[in-house]
Amino acid sequence: MKLDLAQEETAKGFNFDNCRRNTILEKQGLTTPKAIKTGTTIVGITYKDGVILGADTRATEGPIVADKNCEKIHFLAKNMYCCGAGTAADTEMTTNMIASQLELLRLNTGRVVPVRTANTLLKQMLFRYQGHISAALVLGGVDSSGPQLFCIHPHGSTFKGPYVTMGSGSLAAMSVFEARWHPEITEEEGKKLVRDAIAAGVFNDLGSGSNIDLCVIKKDSTNYLRGYEYANVKGERTLNYDFKRGTTAVLKSRVHKLVISETVQPIVASGSGVTAMDTA
Repeated sequence: MKLDLAQEETAKGFNFDNCRRNTILEKQGLTTPKAIKTGTTIVGITYKDGVILGADTRATEGPIVADKNCEKIHFLAKNMYCCGAGTAADTEMTTNMIASQLELLRLNTGRVVPVRTANTLLKQMLFRYQGHISAALVLGGVDSSGPQLFCIHPHGSTFKGPYVTMGSGSLAAMSVFEARWHPEITEEEGKKLVRDAIAAGVFNDLGSGSNIDLCVIKKDSTNYLRGYEYANVKGERTLNYDFKRGTTAVLKSRVHKLVISETVQPIVASGSGVTAMDTA
């Protein structure tokens, strides 16, 4: 049985029936839900011995700070980690799924999985959902080809570079990298540079804040520096707000004695049912 032209077009490629349905519903007055603006600053740089990733720890829910110490640097494999911006649930679930695939691949091959393989798996998964998974990622790691750093957008496009930034504070962080990064940067200089880039996002973007996390990935070791620096330290009281008794004059006082009485009526079974206990 041959398909007609309309059915044949529907059978190929993406199906946009829901887009047509949503357009019809909007014309009928139904307002489509709007995406909640998210905020984050995640960055990564390469240096001669490895990769340094950084992230802030503020999780927002619209105008509300939902979590002050959110973990945004996710484990993928021993030789690679991934920073996530966007929806916290999407970034967590996406990195967990890819991490399990990478571990199965490592067990099947008996080799260290290349970072570009994780990049391919991530972009294929995100492209499949056309950007509806709100996960903007910074992938960094070290393999046989040396330090690798990738920037992965929610719709599936990727970019490889010596330093990358993502999130609502990415522009402030990128200005720090463009002014101070150089190919011969050392580990200590790199950690200071990543710290300053995240701090630029923290203090210039309302969606970023709280603490600074770093992750230093080298060929033979990985050092996850959780709580590397507390950028927004809570202030302490400098004055004493305790006042002595009698500081404010009492003009008039009156004491009311309250008498509380309570009677309980027991439950009585009847033919039609059970009457509830009354209290008064």
